[in-house]
Amino acid sequence: MGAAVLCLAAPAQSFADSGAAPKAAYCGTDGVTGLAVSATGNVSCGAALQAAAAYIKAWHGTAAEPVQVRRAGITWQCQERPGDPNPYQVCVDAQDHTRLVTLSS
Repeated sequence: MGAAVLCLAAPAQSFADSGAAPKAAYCGTDGVTGLAVSATGNVSCGAALQAAAAYIKAWHGTAAEPVQVRRAGITWQCQERPGDPNPYQVCVDAQDHTRLVTLSS
């Protein structure tokens, strides 16, 4: 879980203007990739796991191209981000950029 929290610092600041990294909840692993799924903001773990699964299904391994998915009544903008040492994926609620779903190894 420590790695997932460290990965959230960069996307949280790029999507939220407050500068303070929101707390993340570990929700489990994606069944296809085995990546850890974390939720930030008031995203439920159920919604986070649904968004992660939809993104993985639509994602074609292209880091540069954002993917838009709709799950749990929310439109998510998802994209791979550079990380240290590994890249990670993040989905952001299109209406509320403080609501994040992060997939990381």
